[in-house]
Amino acid sequence: MKLHEYQAKKILRAHQIPVPEGNPCFSVEEAVAAAKALEGNRWVVKAQIHAGGRGKGGGVRVASSIEEVRSHASAILGMNLITHQTGPTGKVVERLLIERGVEIADELYIGLVVDRGSQRVVLMASSEGGVDIESVAIQDPGKIRTLQIDPKEGMSADAARAVVAEIGLPESVHDDVVKLLSNLYDVFLTCDATLVEVNPLVVTRDGNIVAVDAKINLDDSAMYRHPELAELRDLSEEDPNEIAATQAGLNYISLEGNIGCLVNGAGLAMATMDIIKLHGGEPANFLDVGGGATTEQVSAAFRIMLKHSSVRVILVNIFGGIMRCDVIAAGIVEAAKQVDIRLPLVIRLEGTNVEKGRQILADSKISFLPATTMDDAAQKAVAAARK
Repeated sequence: MKLHEYQAKKILRAHQIPVPEGNPCFSVEEAVAAAKALEGNRWVVKAQIHAGGRGKGGGVRVASSIEEVRSHASAILGMNLITHQTGPTGKVVERLLIERGVEIADELYIGLVVDRGSQRVVLMASSEGGVDIESVAIQDPGKIRTLQIDPKEGMSADAARAVVAEIGLPESVHDDVVKLLSNLYDVFLTCDATLVEVNPLVVTRDGNIVAVDAKINLDDSAMYRHPELAELRDLSEEDPNEIAATQAGLNYISLEGNIGCLVNGAGLAMATMDIIKLHGGEPANFLDVGGGATTEQVSAAFRIMLKHSSVRVILVNIFGGIMRCDVIAAGIVEAAKQVDIRLPLVIRLEGTNVEKGRQILADSKISFLPATTMDDAAQKAVAAARK
C-alpha cells in the first residue's frame, strides 16, 4: 500500500524527522488559505499522486506570491500528470500539498528497502539527491552507498556515521543525519514498511537537515496490525480491477499484454506468464485464484479480465492439487453462465480428477480450446491473441 507524500511526512514528523511545514489541500481556495497560514514569501505547490517524477511532469511548482500559488494550484489540480512512473495514461491530480519553501544548499538521497537476498533491511544513501536514483544506479553506481542492517543490532551509529562520511556531507551535520537515519529505520520497522525513501534530504543554507520529500510503501499483509494506517489508503490512486480482485479474495495485478491469465497458485501463475512470454505473447495480468476458489471467485476473475480493454484471449491454467479438477471445471462452467465470455478461451487442466474435469467441460456448452500441457496452452493462447 502506497502513501501520499503528505501522509508519509506526517509519520516522519511523529518520529522526530524534520519536514517542511505544509498542509494537504483539495481545492484552489484551500491551497491559497494554506499558503497564507504558512506566511513567508516562498511556497511549493505539489501534486499528490502515487508516482515519482512529478516535478519533471509539471506537478511541482515554486510560488513567490499568493497569486502564483493560486495560479499553480489551478493548473495542477485536475491535470492529467504523466511521469515515468505513471506510464503514458498518467494520473489525474485530485489533491495538493502546499509547503513553505526551503533554502537548499545540498541535496541527498536516502532510502530503506528490503533486500530479499540477504533478508535484511538495507540503507541506501547517495550524494545525488533530487534526481532519479534509478538512473544513478545504472550510470554511476559508485555514488550509492549501502548498509545492510543486522535485525538484532539495529541501525549501528558507527556504521551509519561511516555512510554519512562516505557521501561527502560536512562534519557539522553528521550527528543530525545519523540520528535521522536511526529514526527512519524506526519508521520502517514500526510501520511494517517495504520502502521508506527521502529524495531529496536537504542541507539548508543555515545548516539544518530537512526531508523535503518522502515516500512510504507499506506491507499489505501487515495492515491487520495497523488499522490506523490502512485508513490512509487512497482507492482513487489504484487500479479499479485490483480493488475488485481484493474484494473478491483474489490476487491480481494488471499488466500491459493481451492474454488474460486465470491460474491457481502464485508459482504456477508466474510460470504461466513466463511460458506465454517464451512463445512471443504478452500476459495481461497476474491472477491467482488460490487453492480453494469458489464459483463466485472464478466468475469475479472472468469479469475482471474482461474489463481489461486489451485482453483478446483468456488462458485458464489449473493444477488440481488441493482443489480437484472436477470442482474447478464445474466452477468454470457455472461462471461462464454468469459471465458473457465472447473471447477465445483456452483451458488446461491437470491433477486430481482431471478426466472428470475434462468431461464436465466437454459436456458443457462452453466454446473453448482444450490444452493438455502448459506449452500447448501457451501456444494456443498466443496464436488466438494474434488473430
